[in-house]
Amino acid sequence: MLIEKRALATRRLLTVAILLAQLAVRDAYGQADYEPGPENLAARQWFQDAKFGLFVHWGVYSVMGAGEWVMQVRGIPASDYEKLPGAFNPLRFDPEEWVSLVKAAGMRYITITAKHHDGFAMFDSKVSDWDIVDRTPFATDMIGALAEECHRQGVKLFLYYSQLDWHHPDYYPRGRTGHAAGRPDSGDWYRYLDYMDAQLAELLTRYGEIGGIWFDGMWDRPDADWRLEGTYAMIHELQPRTLIGSNHHVSPFPGEDFQMFEKDLPGANTAGFNTTEISVLPLETAETINQSWGFNITDRSYKSSAELLRYLVRAAGSNANFLLNVGPMPTGAIQPEFKTRLEEMGRWLEKYGESIYGTRGGPIAPAPWGVTTQREGTVYLHVLDWDASVLALPELPGRPRSARLLRTGEQVSFAEVEDALVLRLPVRLAEVIDEIVAVEIDR
Repeated sequence: MLIEKRALATRRLLTVAILLAQLAVRDAYGQADYEPGPENLAARQWFQDAKFGLFVHWGVYSVMGAGEWVMQVRGIPASDYEKLPGAFNPLRFDPEEWVSLVKAAGMRYITITAKHHDGFAMFDSKVSDWDIVDRTPFATDMIGALAEECHRQGVKLFLYYSQLDWHHPDYYPRGRTGHAAGRPDSGDWYRYLDYMDAQLAELLTRYGEIGGIWFDGMWDRPDADWRLEGTYAMIHELQPRTLIGSNHHVSPFPGEDFQMFEKDLPGANTAGFNTTEISVLPLETAETINQSWGFNITDRSYKSSAELLRYLVRAAGSNANFLLNVGPMPTGAIQPEFKTRLEEMGRWLEKYGESIYGTRGGPIAPAPWGVTTQREGTVYLHVLDWDASVLALPELPGRPRSARLLRTGEQVSFAEVEDALVLRLPVRLAEVIDEIVAVEIDR
């Protein structure tokens, strides 16, 4: 827990400098002339309809059981960190079990760390031996195995790729992190970017259709020339359907296909490093089940299934997907505390999924009582925190024809009064997580 708090504090300290530097060079970033084609636009719509995905932070750092930032937080030199792969032999890694769990949870896609900040590739890279096949006794291309299973079970695979690299000698000049790695004070920045593009090309040409590339780490060197124009163009050329997103914490750059928020709903900044600007692109918010992204053996601060479901509902009401994280153990198994919550969320979605999947943010802004979602002809009122028998709301963009309780199917009485919609709600049961009223409207 202490390590995760230190990592979060480091990220918060970077925020102001990041914003200032990126504002200064904003016009130099992105794929300036990018116009998404029909395949990309269809992929964006699929993404918005999917609503729920699994985030997986997994790498050799799991051996230490102290989160994915352990190399930075403990100041581990690269020469010592290189001992970890020899102890990484996840014989309980079962891609079929992972993907089946995703489907049981009602999730539609997986985003997994192909390379995190330690630079270690969880795939068989041909441009480096700093990878799972060449350095571990497991000697298995994890990304390849997972991609095959995702394709078999019909789950889309997104790949997290860290632009920041604490291990590569050409990641130079150093950014704001990684100074204890003991690398020489020299290197060729553009040679590193060539290396990065080569690995991305590997990921996009060897594993079939990739749903998206989830970038992270630009915030480490916000004023650097990241050559995004070329990188984004390459991705869109190799796989036009592949969506690009970047966790740089500012408004999206040209060429990016979705906007992400870390540990915050769109427009909020409780984490201390998110932008409050919301773009017109598809949106996604990422959150953890406990407090950690990577496996942390001392982190027992588990959110309940009810808390996670309410976050999913509020994300949908904010027109965003929910990317919920697990950090598998070094054995390859997913903690039972995580599995239980995912399965419980899946059972809830089996009953109430019509109010989430395929919807967009509703016509009434999120409020303390709850949120709204909508699809053609129906507005769903998600009453999350309201115990009174009467709920008064702004009028809807159409005349209400009927209102029914999704939990039981019974009709809910309502009246339109002075530009407001007033509903009489039934007595709320203690175990109800989200009382959903489906209101049919005439446009």
